[in-house]
Amino acid sequence: MQINIPRGTQDILPGEVEKWQYIEKKLKEICDKFQYNEIRTPIFEHTDLFLRSVGDTTDIVTKEMYTFEDRGNRSLTLRPEGTASVVRSFVENKMHGYASQPIKLYYLGPMFRYERPQAGRFRQFVQFGVEAIGSNDPAIDAEVIALAYTAYKSFGLSKLKVVINSLGDTESRVAHREALMAHFAPNIGEFCHDCQNRLEKNPMRILDCKKDREHPLMKTAPSILEYLNEESSRYFEKVKTYLAALNIPFEVDSNLVRGLDYYKHTAFEIMSEAEGFGAITTLCGGGRYNGLTEELGGPEAPGIGFAMSIERLLSALKVENIELPIEKTIDCYLVSLGDAAKDYTVGLLHTLRQAGLSAERDYLDRKIKGQFKAADRLHAKYVAVLGEDELKNNKINVKSLETGEQKEVELSELVAVLKDFTAY
Repeated sequence: MQINIPRGTQDILPGEVEKWQYIEKKLKEICDKFQYNEIRTPIFEHTDLFLRSVGDTTDIVTKEMYTFEDRGNRSLTLRPEGTASVVRSFVENKMHGYASQPIKLYYLGPMFRYERPQAGRFRQFVQFGVEAIGSNDPAIDAEVIALAYTAYKSFGLSKLKVVINSLGDTESRVAHREALMAHFAPNIGEFCHDCQNRLEKNPMRILDCKKDREHPLMKTAPSILEYLNEESSRYFEKVKTYLAALNIPFEVDSNLVRGLDYYKHTAFEIMSEAEGFGAITTLCGGGRYNGLTEELGGPEAPGIGFAMSIERLLSALKVENIELPIEKTIDCYLVSLGDAAKDYTVGLLHTLRQAGLSAERDYLDRKIKGQFKAADRLHAKYVAVLGEDELKNNKINVKSLETGEQKEVELSELVAVLKDFTAY
């Protein structure tokens, strides 16, 4: 009986996994420059963490979480996003007491959501994100946006659009909430079941609905920007000023609403405008979440962050026809002729690897022509050919597959010769 991979998941095979490795390495290098340190949290958490942080009116909590009970009848959930776990760790490990503030962290790992699989979206997906916790300075909002923008640009993407909005502070959101309820309530029966439920619980999330996005009332809905108090307006103006200073082009979209309940003040998305990318253009999104640490039992510690899907990044690269600069080669392939030479290459191969060289040999008893083809498939820089006569004389022939040049060297000198050749 053949067992296939679960729907909404993927195998990342050799030839493709090198792209992931390149992306991961590049993202870590960028975080080092921005002084963000890596954090690794569990793949599953107590379900209550996401109920309290993400919000019980969100699609993630109501429809998409993989939740189960363990043997102790505790409700656990595979993490659907990264921020809640990072903030939980911040509180639990008392990072607010660290000397260096704010705490700047990044994470990279699998997340899980039960949603309809489609191009670039999976039920198990890999998310990269950053969180800066402990500062109310709008400059760090601009820095977080700059880090995300820098990451996408570093891979060669050019068809990008940065969209920002302010969700205001608590006072501003209360005023906006009342205006939204008054706007949608008379015709809420024309909206989907989810939006009808959101009207009382979180009317701002109606603006984020994919089903009713073309409803006329969406276009005339009160803008949060009209309800920002003086403090929220001043904060938003600072963010825009800093983004301009960083030469990051952006647009303000008053209907931009992030799908998680914990956001306050700055919200942003980076989108792909590449032709053929698809109806869902968002590459990454994030925002400020003042109050989340207190909700999880910690002290006041305002934060801001974003998350990006590696799968979405790969899709954007494909649409823009960008090839990552990945060169998979080995230093040397050992070609043997005769049983004695073949036996000798077992130890010789290990010697090359112990000396720090990448090397391979034949394991399928191929003829010499087949061994050279195998070396070519592996993009070997050199082949070292060992026959019975060479072995008796402690010699080996080294050939460059790029130039065709070859020379005979002492077996004992092979490591030094290859190291000298591969140094250039």
